[in-house]
Amino acid sequence: MGHWHRGTVAIGGRRAIAAFGVVYVILALWWALWQLVDGAPISNVALVSSFIGIPGVVLLYGSYRLPRTDIRSEFYATISNWCFGGIVLLLGILLLYQLEPAESISDPFRAMLVLTAFGSTAGFGVGSYDARAKTHALEVERQNRDLQQTTTQLDETVARLEATNRDVEASNERLEQFAYAASHDLQEPLRMVTSYLMLVDNRYGDQLDTDGREFIAYAVDGAERMREMIDGLLEYSRIETQGESFEPVDLEAVFADVQQDLEVQLAERDATVELESLPRVEGDSHQLRQLFQNLLSNALEYSGDEPPRIRVAAERDGSRWIVSVEDNGIGIDPADADRIFELFQRLHSRKEYPGTGLGLALCQRIVERHGGEIWVDSESGEGATFSVALPVVTDRGG
Repeated sequence: MGHWHRGTVAIGGRRAIAAFGVVYVILALWWALWQLVDGAPISNVALVSSFIGIPGVVLLYGSYRLPRTDIRSEFYATISNWCFGGIVLLLGILLLYQLEPAESISDPFRAMLVLTAFGSTAGFGVGSYDARAKTHALEVERQNRDLQQTTTQLDETVARLEATNRDVEASNERLEQFAYAASHDLQEPLRMVTSYLMLVDNRYGDQLDTDGREFIAYAVDGAERMREMIDGLLEYSRIETQGESFEPVDLEAVFADVQQDLEVQLAERDATVELESLPRVEGDSHQLRQLFQNLLSNALEYSGDEPPRIRVAAERDGSRWIVSVEDNGIGIDPADADRIFELFQRLHSRKEYPGTGLGLALCQRIVERHGGEIWVDSESGEGATFSVALPVVTDRGG
């Protein structure tokens, strides 16, 4: 009964994806015929129809390719749900946009077709990533169950422990390969979409109306944001596997490098950075540089209208140093003090402040790898102080 149900879900998931593809291909052909009958310019008709039809072709091809991937069949429905979610999300955005009459789109129906077509394709990409992650998690769970069963056999304990060590190494290797493959699989369609959009813009840009150029700009910007998020997730996943070994690190040298990297931004914002005496800590110098560069970049980004004033100090607390980065920026509501360290959590819209919502999550992952803590003390409109606890150097120089 269970096998029959999984098979039904798999077929239904693929059929739903293919159905989305067929619908958008038919809508593209119908739109083209309708517009040509009304005497619309051929170039605009071809452009809008390709925006509607190409995502449909991508979904049809994706549904055909699914059985040839490593995604388990019971998770095909996950992908179709993401496709539907992408359509609903962009419909909601379009509806909100139409609520502002001064900035409403000239042809909402055309915008609906184009945006939902792209939304379904984006949902397919994200859904594929989600389904592949679930497949991998299921495989890991199965391996863990097998491992628990083998540990009950005392006469093979030593041999099985050695096998476990080998499995862990292989698992880490597979995890990294999986992260790379997932990143590659998602970025290739994004690069293709961006390349074709740039080609369309170069070839037909002079013939497009305002909406056509607006659609191209929205699509390119969305693809670029998704690429940044994928890169950030890949970097987040590799904190443990690609980190360097710990050694004594001079934080004054780290901040000197960070200030040099941010020299242009500091000058543009007329920022002042006050560095007090900083210690040496035990850690990965590359990751610590990334950590404090993120914190200083945030202090510059969220400084408000006043020139940024940043103070970096440290104090000893037993076996660890507390390094604080204090700014005079817009501050943070105390209710959001924990949420800002979670993945993709943003307190402001992208129009107000750009970013992916991964910076502070990455900082927390780095600090956790060092066996430390990170927290923020702040009030809205009164600046923020980010504090990082790091272990002291164990030799005499600590």
